[in-house]
Amino acid sequence: MNPHPKEQKGNRVTFEPSTERDSWKPNLMGLRQSEKEAYGLILELIEQEHMSKVDKMNFLRALETLSGAVRAQTNGDMNDYYPKTILAKKIETFLLEESTEILDNNVRQQAMLCTVALSQVKPPFHLSQKLDLVTAGISSVFSLPLIVPSLDRRDSASLYLQTAQALDDMLQALTMDDLCPNMLILEKFIEIILPWLTLSDKVYEKTRALGTISRLLRFACNFPELSNMMLFSLSGKLMGILGLFCVHSNAEISTGASEALHYLFKILVLQRSSKHKTEIMLKELQKHFRREWFASMQDLTLFFRKYLTPTERADVIMLAMEAMTSSNSHNIRAASKVLRMILKSAIPEISKVSEIIQYIYTHLSYIRDTTAQSTVKKVFYLLIQSYPDEVILTLFKMQDQSQKGICKPWEILASFPKGYEVVMEYLLQRLTPHLAPKEQKPSHGTELSPLIATRAIYELLLEPSRRLEVQTFFASLFIGLLFRLSSLMVEERAETTQDRPRLTEWVEPVSFVIKALKILMSHSGYEVLECYIQKLGAWELLVSPETHYEGVSLLASCLVTKNCWHNRPIFSILIKTLQDLDFANHLTALVFLTELLQCPDVSDTVDEIATHILANWFKCEELVTVKLLLHLTEVFAKPKNLVRRLHILQPHVLSWCYSSNRDVVMETFLTLHNLLQDLTWQHSSSFLIQITFTLASFFEEESEDLRLLVFQIYGNLLAKVTRRVFVFPLRHQVLDLVVMLVLHLKDENTDVGQICRLSLYYTASILGWSKLKAVFIKKDVFIILGALLQQKRNKALWFLKQCVGLFKSPQVHIRQAAVWFAGQILQTLNLEERDEIEEAYLALRSMQRDPDSMVSCLSTQIFYILNAREKLLQVKTPTSCLCWKRPLRWYF
Repeated sequence: MNPHPKEQKGNRVTFEPSTERDSWKPNLMGLRQSEKEAYGLILELIEQEHMSKVDKMNFLRALETLSGAVRAQTNGDMNDYYPKTILAKKIETFLLEESTEILDNNVRQQAMLCTVALSQVKPPFHLSQKLDLVTAGISSVFSLPLIVPSLDRRDSASLYLQTAQALDDMLQALTMDDLCPNMLILEKFIEIILPWLTLSDKVYEKTRALGTISRLLRFACNFPELSNMMLFSLSGKLMGILGLFCVHSNAEISTGASEALHYLFKILVLQRSSKHKTEIMLKELQKHFRREWFASMQDLTLFFRKYLTPTERADVIMLAMEAMTSSNSHNIRAASKVLRMILKSAIPEISKVSEIIQYIYTHLSYIRDTTAQSTVKKVFYLLIQSYPDEVILTLFKMQDQSQKGICKPWEILASFPKGYEVVMEYLLQRLTPHLAPKEQKPSHGTELSPLIATRAIYELLLEPSRRLEVQTFFASLFIGLLFRLSSLMVEERAETTQDRPRLTEWVEPVSFVIKALKILMSHSGYEVLECYIQKLGAWELLVSPETHYEGVSLLASCLVTKNCWHNRPIFSILIKTLQDLDFANHLTALVFLTELLQCPDVSDTVDEIATHILANWFKCEELVTVKLLLHLTEVFAKPKNLVRRLHILQPHVLSWCYSSNRDVVMETFLTLHNLLQDLTWQHSSSFLIQITFTLASFFEEESEDLRLLVFQIYGNLLAKVTRRVFVFPLRHQVLDLVVMLVLHLKDENTDVGQICRLSLYYTASILGWSKLKAVFIKKDVFIILGALLQQKRNKALWFLKQCVGLFKSPQVHIRQAAVWFAGQILQTLNLEERDEIEEAYLALRSMQRDPDSMVSCLSTQIFYILNAREKLLQVKTPTSCLCWKRPLRWYF
C-alpha cells in the first residue's frame, strides 16, 4: 500500500507570519530592477490560496531570483525580505497540490530547484522544514504512474527524468551542513524513503526508492569527511533491507539494491577503515559493482562482520527475522539466504540479543517454511554459543509472560538439541566455575549467578523431550548440583557461626538444587534410586549444615548400593576436580569419593594417575581433610586393585605420624591400626616394615591413649609375622625392641603392660626362643631381664644399647628398670667387651642426675659396684701383659 503523503507528514509544526506585510520594510537599494520585480511578485502572490500553474511557476522563478540576489550579498538573509519559514511552507504546499496521477508540467521540478536555491541562503532550514519538504517532494514524485520511454511519450519521459533529477538535487542540498553532508539528516531522509521500498507493492515505486537511496549514498561518497558519521545508526537496518532486495526475483529491483548496497559499503570503507586498507577495499568493491547477487552477499558477509557495530549487526538480523515471518514466500527465502550467508560460522559481537530471542520466542510458531525454521534454529544456536547469559536471562524474563498457543521459553530451547547441549554445558560452568575454561569470558560483560544457573538447569530438566541428553549430562550435572549445595551449606554455616541472621536468599537456592537433583534422577532412569534416597532420609541430611557431609556420604553409598551405572563417570569428574588443590568443595569430593571407591566397577578403574592426584591432597593438615584422607586410605587396603596403589599413599600417611598437630598424629595411628586388619605381608610387606620402624619413635609417648595405640599396632604386626617373612630388616627391628617390651611391662597403663606381655610371646615365637616363652608370659620384669641376659648372653651389648635408649623414658619405673638392667649387663662384660661401651658408661653417669632420687641412687650404686669389680679385675690381671685393653678407671 502506498504511504499517503499527508500521513507521512505527521503532526508538523506550521508557521504563520507573525506580522503583517506592511510591517516589513526591507532595504531594496542593493537589488537590481529584475530582482525588485521578483520580490514584488512574491509579495503579490504569497497570500493567494489558489494559484494557477502559471502563477506558481512565476512565483517560484521569482523566489529563485530573489534567493540568488540574497546569496550574492555579503551578509544576506532571506528573513530581511520575507520569512523563510513561510516561503518553505508555500513550496511544500505547491508540491502537495500537484497531481500524482499525471506529470504534465514543471511545477514539481521548479519547486524542488527553488528549494535548492533557498537552502543556500540564510537562515538555514530547521530540520522539521527539511523533513516536510523532503516528504512532500518524495511523495509527489514516487507516486507518479510508471512512465515508459517511447516515441509518443518522449516528452513525458524527459520531464520525469528532469523532475527526478531535481528531487536528487533537493535531497543533496538539504543534506548539506556547511561544507559536508550531515549523516543524521541523511538518515532522516532515508527513513522517509524506506517505506516506499518496503511497503509498496509496485515495482516502479520500489525501483524509484532504490535509485534515490543509491544516488543519495553515492553523493555522500564524494566527501572525505561526513558530519555526525559516528551517530549514523541506519547502517545495519539499511544493509539488511538492501541485502534482502539483492536476492529479489525482479532483476531491476535486485540490481538497484545491489548498487545502493555498493555505495553504502563504500561509505563504510571510507569512514571506518584504516587508510592503508581503504584503497584495496575500494578496488575490490568496484569489481563486484552490479554483479550477481552472490557477489553482493559475499560483500554483505564481509561488511557485516568487519564494518558494522554490534547494534547495526543486530538490526540486520532483526530485519531478516521479520522477513521470515511474513506471508511472502520469496521474502522468507531471501531472508534465509541472507542470514545463512552472514552467519556461516560463529556469530560476531552483537547487541539486542534479548530482543532477538524474544522475537524468535514470539514468532517461531508462525514460521512454517522448513528452510526458515532451520535458519532460525541456527540463529538461536549461534546466540546460545556466544551469548548464553543473555539468552538464559531472557528466557527467565519471558517465562511469566507465556500465553496460550505460544511455546514456553524452555520448550523452544529444548527443541534445539545442539543448543540444549551448549546451554547445559555453560550452566555447568557457571554452577562449577572451577571447571570453566580459563580463557572463557562472560558474554557482554555479564555472568550468570549460581542461583540463576541452578534455576535454569531445573527448568531445562523439566523438559521431557531431551531425556537422552540428560542421561549424557547426568554425571556432570549430579556433581555440579551437589557441589553447589555444599557451597550453600558452607555459606549457611558461616552465617550462623558468626551469629548473623540466616541468609534471606538461602532457602530458595537450596530448594532448587534439591528439586533439580530429584528431577535429574527421575529423568535419567533412576526413579528407584531417588525413592531409596528419600526413604533413607539423605535429602534431609543434605540440606542441614550440621549433617550435610553425612548426607553426602549416604548419597554416595546409595549410588554404590544400587550399582548406578554412572558411578564411573562420576568418579572421573571427582578426580578431575581434585586436580585443583585450591578447590573449595574438596571435602564433598573426598567424602563422596571414599564411598564411591567401595564400588567394584569404580575401584577397578583407579590407576596410578588418579592415586597420585589423591596423594597430592595429603599435603593438607586440616584435621577434617586429614580424617577423610585417612579413611580413604583404609578403603585402599581392601580391593585388590587398590591395594596395588597403596604404596603411592604410604609415605604420605606415615609422614603424618610426625605432624605437629597431635590430633593428626592420633588419627594417623588409628588408621594404621585399622589398616592392619586388611593388609597382608604378601601384598604389603614394605608398608608393614615401614610401619614397624615408624612405631619405634612413639613407644615412649606421654599420651597414654597414643602410647597404648602404638603398642596395639606393634602387637598386631607381630601377630601377622611368620618365619617365612621374618627376614632383615624386620628381624633386626624386632630384636631391637625386645628390652623395650620387657620394660613396658611396668608401664603406668596396665593395658600397655598386657599388650607387651602378649607381644613378647609373639617375639619369642618368631625368634625361636622357645625357652623364654613361659618366662615372658608368667614372670615379672626383673626375672625376665635376668633370664634374657642369661640365655642370650651373646646379645648383651645389643640389650645394653636398648637400655640406654630407655634412659630418656618419661616414666620413672621404666627408667629404674633400664638402669638396673644396664648395670646387670655391664657386670657381665669382660675387658674385651668394655671398650665398646663407652657411650653406655657416659649415659649411665648422666642418670646420676636423674630427677627421680631412686633412679639417681641406683645409678650411683651401680657405679660403686662396677668400680669395685674393676679393682678386682685389675688385681687378677697381669700388668705386664700387653694384650689387655686399657682399664676403665677414669669412668669412676
